[in-house]
Amino acid sequence: MSTGRTGETGAPSATTASGTDPHRWWGLVVIALAQLMVVLDATIVNIALPSAQHALHMSDGNRQWVITAYTLAFGGLLLLGGRIADLAGRKRTFVVGLIGFAAASALGGAATGSGMLFGARALQGAFAAVLAPSALSLLTTTFTDPRERGKAFGIYGALAGSGSAIGFIVGGLLTEYLNWRWCLYVNVPIAVAAVLGASALLHDRPGHTGARLDIPGAILGCGGLVAIVYGFSEAEPRGWTDPLVLTLFASGAVLLTAFTWWQSRAPHPLLPLHIVRDRNRAGCFLTMMLAVIGMFGLFLFMTYYLQVILGYSPVRAGLAFLPLTAAIITGSTQISARLLGHVAPRVLMVPGQLLAASGLLLLTRMTVHSSYAGEILPALVLLGLGMGLTFMPVFATATAGVAPRDAGVTSATVNTSQQVGGSIGTALLNTVATTSSAAYLTAHLHDPARRAAVVPEGVVHGYTVAIWWAAGVMLLAGLVAGLMVTARAPGHGAPAEAPVPESVT
Repeated sequence: MSTGRTGETGAPSATTASGTDPHRWWGLVVIALAQLMVVLDATIVNIALPSAQHALHMSDGNRQWVITAYTLAFGGLLLLGGRIADLAGRKRTFVVGLIGFAAASALGGAATGSGMLFGARALQGAFAAVLAPSALSLLTTTFTDPRERGKAFGIYGALAGSGSAIGFIVGGLLTEYLNWRWCLYVNVPIAVAAVLGASALLHDRPGHTGARLDIPGAILGCGGLVAIVYGFSEAEPRGWTDPLVLTLFASGAVLLTAFTWWQSRAPHPLLPLHIVRDRNRAGCFLTMMLAVIGMFGLFLFMTYYLQVILGYSPVRAGLAFLPLTAAIITGSTQISARLLGHVAPRVLMVPGQLLAASGLLLLTRMTVHSSYAGEILPALVLLGLGMGLTFMPVFATATAGVAPRDAGVTSATVNTSQQVGGSIGTALLNTVATTSSAAYLTAHLHDPARRAAVVPEGVVHGYTVAIWWAAGVMLLAGLVAGLMVTARAPGHGAPAEAPVPESVT
């Protein structure tokens, strides 16, 4: 058994093994706080968007950029942020990301026009792309004991999975009782607390100063991801066959192909290909992307369904997501975290996706008169438990056994899968919903006197068709996890091609 009590890395002796660092659990609080801030900021402004649109006189065509500017910068720059964390040092990058995120949030909260708000949201996304991978890689290198690692990743997975739902709750409360600007200002005190905590509690190995940043790889990889994400964001308003959308998809494919070719030849690659060639890791990346496609699409539909169809207030709509959040936290911390040391990851991931798909299938039965307690609530609980069972083993397995020099970029790839999946899910399922609604209205709107009843029915019909698609994607995620993720239980000698020196074996 390796206890890792030697100090080969030059780090303070208290941090050379997770088992000897008395502050590691408080450090987890800091890491989790930062991750929660980054994840919930993708959705916290959703419920506030109507108020912000009215205050800043945004057009209906431009209002989507409040959301898209953030996800576009976040998803497109994550790989670069991960490699920066590896080169400059994860703690330093973490603190810089927090400070930059807080400054961008304050700028957005003080926005006097739509352009200023869009720019601030893009800056938030750019700093989130630096912050998120450094947070996950700090967690990876802090908790190396398999038993403690399971608990730590259970908490982290719960926040990563529930952060978006928490964003709806917080956004509703802030919008109704303060105003929409506080959906951005709220990040400032959170970031300040996290910076103070990081300075006192987190420790890290020095960055790899001898390595160089792969500039061509950054341009090709980030450019390709931005083009793909931008293409999906424009597909909803323009249509899938629009020349701009097709050009963006083609450009993204070409750039990512060139990126892959270059990574096999670059002296200091942005994404070492051995990371994605590993079967378990690749399976986790793909499972994450597919699972989030279904979940993020549902968030969009349920927000409008609760407020527009059922007439909920912003606060009531946000609170309606609370059972989903509680179920994700329960599934991740009380089930996955307790079992992962004893069972293989796919034993949790596959049932998790089956549970999530069953929750979505229940939602395909919703109508304009559905009862929240009788029909919506059970579906949200099933979905939450399923995602909780999935997220925790995905994060833990994808980052297990990674060499310290690759921890940041591996963490960034997990986050990239999540962000790209969210962007694809929102655009793809929203397009399915609007197309199905239009077809329903064309078929049923013969009598103008029935328009008031038929239009809501058509909208809900579009939602249910899209949710059928989401359920299918969830099942596909379960199939991928079952076939590709073959790692054994972490507590029973799961292989790792480059274990962290301090790990207990």
